[in-house]
Amino acid sequence: MCGIAGLLAVRGDAPAPAPGVVEAMCETILHRGPDDGGVYSGARAHIGMRRLAIIDVAGGHQPMASPDARVQMVFNGEIYNFRELRAELVTAGCQFHTDSDSEVVLHAYLVWGVDAIARLRGMFAICVVDLNRNRTLLARDRIGKKPLYYAHLANGQLAFASELKALHKVPGFDNTLDHAALRDYFTFGYVPTPASIYRTTRKLPPAHLMVIEHGQAVVQEYAQINFGPKLTGSEADLKAQLAEQIEQAVKVRLVSDVPFGAFLSGGTDSSVVCALMARNLSQPLKTFTIGFNEREFNEMPDAARVAQHIGADHHELVVSPDAVTLTQQLSWFFDEPFGDSSSIPTFVVARLASEHVKMVLSGDGGDELFAGYDRYQRYRQLARLNERSFGMAGPLLDGASRVLSKRHASRLARIAARLGQSYPDQYLSGVALSNADDLQLLFGTQAGSHGTYESLRGFFGRDDIAEPMEKILYGDMRSYLVDDILVKVDRATMANSLEARAPLLDQDLIAFAARLPFDLKLRGNTGKYLLKQIANDLLPADVLNKPKQGFAIPLDQWFRGELKPLLLDTLSSSAFRARGLFNLAGIDTMVDQHMAGTHQRGEMLWLLLGFELWAQRFGYTDAGAH
Repeated sequence: MCGIAGLLAVRGDAPAPAPGVVEAMCETILHRGPDDGGVYSGARAHIGMRRLAIIDVAGGHQPMASPDARVQMVFNGEIYNFRELRAELVTAGCQFHTDSDSEVVLHAYLVWGVDAIARLRGMFAICVVDLNRNRTLLARDRIGKKPLYYAHLANGQLAFASELKALHKVPGFDNTLDHAALRDYFTFGYVPTPASIYRTTRKLPPAHLMVIEHGQAVVQEYAQINFGPKLTGSEADLKAQLAEQIEQAVKVRLVSDVPFGAFLSGGTDSSVVCALMARNLSQPLKTFTIGFNEREFNEMPDAARVAQHIGADHHELVVSPDAVTLTQQLSWFFDEPFGDSSSIPTFVVARLASEHVKMVLSGDGGDELFAGYDRYQRYRQLARLNERSFGMAGPLLDGASRVLSKRHASRLARIAARLGQSYPDQYLSGVALSNADDLQLLFGTQAGSHGTYESLRGFFGRDDIAEPMEKILYGDMRSYLVDDILVKVDRATMANSLEARAPLLDQDLIAFAARLPFDLKLRGNTGKYLLKQIANDLLPADVLNKPKQGFAIPLDQWFRGELKPLLLDTLSSSAFRARGLFNLAGIDTMVDQHMAGTHQRGEMLWLLLGFELWAQRFGYTDAGAH
């Protein structure tokens, strides 16, 4: 695991990369790879990396070069089928000098060219400079586990890096604010791929590669998730096949030359992963969890129960409100506005784990793969209500909201508004963190240009997916999973020089799960139905039967307590008040409402705080809305 960065001359008239720039970029992401580093400098390309050594600790130095030094590569990630690929490449005549997966990636490119990328099973961001073909290749893994930002510069160069902050070291980097991205951030809590918070910087999408040759940079998709044809067989047979798929995904991720463990929240996904890890290890598994003093947010007892059941060496930590001062640190590691407050506990549990191990497995991906979020049930009920009422449910509920108490009326009004929407807005409005009233308070008269879902609609519109609910699963995989969950885990773990592997996001497992009949994912009101049947064979029943909790923090309470001074100081600062982006009177109203307890504005206040802390640290140029 590591971080990569580079500066490439794309256009023929582009100047050669200046010396020292890539070194400075790599220094900025030192936390991603404190074990080793290196830079290749050529006439048209400078590429570098920082390495966190997990496999072949002594070998695997990068950049890695072909035998004739005409092909140079930097690679961030892990390849889980590297041994199988290595055997095939040896048969093809390749000679290896290390035991690293990096060398396998290099030789795979030398033998198969760009087609090698589709053969890699793992998580990765890769750059290959091929002087023989006058070609440069950038690639990102199928699900988007590893990040890759890039920016076209006015002088014809292209800069890339694992984290956005590294691009600030590039001369001529354009930090103009993207107002559409700002809108999306306050709507969803993140900036959706391929956009970034800066107008001319983009994220390479998952399952995509960029080929740079003949003065052009062409982005293309190399793989797709297929939801058909559906698998056949009895429920028992499919359960057995799924259990085998999950266990194999866990086992291939146990290859490591350094100590490792697992995140254990007490939920179904992480508990299944930990149980299968424990079953395949000859020594007690090290597990890590955190909790809160507030009982309704604390899953530590559930995690401890699972740890005891599987015989784990369990480590836990209570997050005190004092730990929330991490909020200021997180703006550095997330390096663009990021609104998921569970980044705090994720950072803390990563820090706890890093004190004992260098790599962990997590349960990320189970909700998107197997329809685990409660919102899937709620949306299906909403869609059925709309269908059965012939479109009349919305107006009826809207009328009812006008005669009910304020508390009940607002809820009914929101439901009525969603019933009046078409797919996918009807779903997206339910997952958005802000509604029209919030955005009106936030942006005032400019609110009309905010709060639409244009940037996400395309993810939810695949015509080749027959089951309507599976369109939503796919959309969440390509949006919320990529730009919220995976960003959160990547930045939190890499900030602590810790590698995180997610077996439930194994590409072979994803391919299998996508073809499962939807009734085996969401049955009645039971999400993750078939996964829970597998969990029943591995885990205590009392843990499995508890309501889904998530990794939330007590934001509302903290903003009235320990976080209050930081919030008030930040939103009253001259820098914030002078930005001209927001309706200050509306924001003052939000703060007053929250502190008085008449409204729960915790999420919106967190978004505002996160944006301002980011802006003060990194800055931007505002050329106005476009």
